[in-house]
Amino acid sequence: MLKLKNKSINREKPKRDLTYLAAVFASALVLSLSAVGLYRLNIKTAVASEYAAEGIAEVLSKRGSTGTEVINIQKKLKNWGYYTGSVDGIYGKLTEEAVRYFQRTNGLTVDGIAGKNTLAAMGIASTSSSSSSSSSSDLNLLARAIYGEARGEPYAGQVAVGAVILNRVRDSRFPKTVAGVVYQAGAFDVVSDGQINLTPDSTAYQAAQDAMNGWDPTYGCLYYYNPRTATNQWIKSLPISVTIGNHVFCKGT
Repeated sequence: MLKLKNKSINREKPKRDLTYLAAVFASALVLSLSAVGLYRLNIKTAVASEYAAEGIAEVLSKRGSTGTEVINIQKKLKNWGYYTGSVDGIYGKLTEEAVRYFQRTNGLTVDGIAGKNTLAAMGIASTSSSSSSSSSSDLNLLARAIYGEARGEPYAGQVAVGAVILNRVRDSRFPKTVAGVVYQAGAFDVVSDGQINLTPDSTAYQAAQDAMNGWDPTYGCLYYYNPRTATNQWIKSLPISVTIGNHVFCKGT
């Protein structure tokens, strides 16, 4: 009987050992998975923070930009001897080279873009800081219009669609707001077919940002259409200024 008892004890001990080892292994696995989850969460948070830091609503002056901020940049750089071109409000090759020269001389990141740090070094208040709140809704609507009208088009073609909308805002013959232009009766198919409500991708947002920043690949056009699908004879009669992807762009009459 004693031998049977000892034999029984010897059989139960390995079971207890295996149970203990299984518990240890399970605990280690849980800790490992938790660490991986935290790592992934930190990566996602870092990426999201970086994307937010880059800022969809951030408006910067760079090659292709036009407007008052560009004029101020050119005036500053010309007075300081960095810029030799004309003060015309157009951020062209000479302006970009002058900005690079200024950045290199003043220890800034040399990218030819007049961002916040470069503008601060010039003593110019960034237009984005004062207008970002009012422009964020315009940016979102513009991105939705671009996504609905021109997704799949070359990037310049997407910016061009945004530029046409903004050109209309500045033209006295059209409504004075982005929303007014986009939702003007019969103006854009994306409104009538509901595509204006689709969620834009990051490319559409970037194209909208570039358009709001002043890049106009159409050089002032007010109309565009796809020759293969357009049925309106009036718009097809307009002189074509530029063709980008599947769209042709016209300045109108």
